[in-house]
Amino acid sequence: MPHPYTEDQLVEQPAIGLFAELGWTAVSALEESFGTTGTLQRETKGEVVLAMRLRAALERLNPALPPEAITSAIDELTRGRSAMLLEAANREVYLLLKEGIKVSMPDPERGGQKTERARVVDWEHPENNDFLLVSQFSVTGALYTCRPDLVGFVNGLPLVVIELKKLGVSARAAFDENLTHYKEQIPSLFWYNALLIASNGTESRVGSLTADWGRFFEWKRIDREDEPRRVSLEVMLRGTCDRSRLLDFSGEFHPFFGAQGGACEDYRAESPVSRCEQCNCLDARSA
Repeated sequence: MPHPYTEDQLVEQPAIGLFAELGWTAVSALEESFGTTGTLQRETKGEVVLAMRLRAALERLNPALPPEAITSAIDELTRGRSAMLLEAANREVYLLLKEGIKVSMPDPERGGQKTERARVVDWEHPENNDFLLVSQFSVTGALYTCRPDLVGFVNGLPLVVIELKKLGVSARAAFDENLTHYKEQIPSLFWYNALLIASNGTESRVGSLTADWGRFFEWKRIDREDEPRRVSLEVMLRGTCDRSRLLDFSGEFHPFFGAQGGACEDYRAESPVSRCEQCNCLDARSA
């Protein structure tokens, strides 16, 4: 029986409960079984995309596309990007998520083939997407197997990675010792990443893939500019991982091109995803 004062009981389990409250399905992969009837329907620990969930989402969001087009979209989204810089791979995947994936399908009116775009995420209607939180998600890289504490999947894609520490250990340790190590050892997990969160329960910070620790920010409010400021994992998760908010951040708040269309040197380091004031502005704008 776990000791009541372990990291799992004091930090991780309350976080999992909060995700459930926010409408996510929660699954533990600590004792994951593999195969099509397994816990996550993965074949191996090397897989970072939950392919069967991804296929189900694409079929649901693109009912007019034939199975061959769905398969083509999945292949493009999940193809290997190991030869690319991590930031470039992440940028490429982001554009596929935001703009859709070009696929070819028969044109019954004109004959031959026509090009359509397969939607990967329904940005406007969160309820049409599949939100899954996996705890203790093991990923095997070239040299090591790593196990992030919490990974948030949207339509089978790992958009959120959260690393937790027990009380008394700084949140920065989660960044320095874990998140940084994961990016080096299992980079494929981060091709799809939108948010990184480090927390010890009372101190929590959020940042983007390319941000160093100095550009990770606290999240002190949830809904209003004038509400009392609080720094805790609950405020962080309610402020960033509410399903509507997460899609807003992932879809609208990842500008990595300058005004003239040139790529920014650090395309997500200054992303508004890390500043709660701007996210509150988004809520006010869309209210």
